[in-house]
Amino acid sequence: MKLYTLIGSDGKPYQSHEKGMLGGHRGNKGYGRLDCPSALRWIARGYYVKHRVFFADEATAIAAGYQPCGTCMKERYKVWKQARTLSQSRKEALVRYREMLSL
Repeated sequence: MKLYTLIGSDGKPYQSHEKGMLGGHRGNKGYGRLDCPSALRWIARGYYVKHRVFFADEATAIAAGYQPCGTCMKERYKVWKQARTLSQSRKEALVRYREMLSL
């Protein structure tokens, strides 16, 4: 059976028999859908792949410190920007964002 490497809520990789539901970029700490047009463009150009990470779900991505993609998750991104505006730090914004989503 195939194993997939996912990122846990602690930001560390672990092995899973289940595929991740969301993808992300380790460098810019963003997450989004696996079919995100922006991510797919960068992958097609030969970039992004070595920085690509995967998450089991949105709550895990947020707990690991990642923010939603502005391209494929527009509504979530608007909420994130609101949380960021109301917060003093990125860490505080992630907590506020999670609360705003009731996750």
